[in-house]
Amino acid sequence: MSGTHYMSQEGYDALVRELDELKTVGRSNAAKAIAEAREKGDLSENAEYDAAKDAQGMLEMKINQKEKIMANARVLDTSQLDASKVTVMSKVTIKNIKNNAKLTYQLVSQSEANLAQKKISVDSPMGEGLLGKAVGDKATVITPNGEIVFEILDISL
Repeated sequence: MSGTHYMSQEGYDALVRELDELKTVGRSNAAKAIAEAREKGDLSENAEYDAAKDAQGMLEMKINQKEKIMANARVLDTSQLDASKVTVMSKVTIKNIKNNAKLTYQLVSQSEANLAQKKISVDSPMGEGLLGKAVGDKATVITPNGEIVFEILDISL
């Protein structure tokens, strides 16, 4: 998770909101759960207390990860990006050479990736295969089922 995280303004704003929610509501809920479990008696044999402490630890780890991403985040101005090649923030229309299926994805940072929204990470095998390609180029993506070759049909921002 080290290195620069290139993000859209929308993704950065969502990260700020999520981090704020974790620090306020999340920490408050964790403290309440620990207090409730503590009231139930002997802490050495209190599974509910142990679970609440574990949940608090996981919450703090998640907050730490989000803070690291935010510290290394760089918000990209799409007006400054080059649409002649696939880069972070590019919307790419590709065609599977084997079955002629057409797909459109936007390449984003790992923290913004969401397959349901057709946003894939530049760090994914698909993202790595598409980066730097131009319209008309072929991109080979290595998957668990073998290589898939795509043709780049369109690039936009």
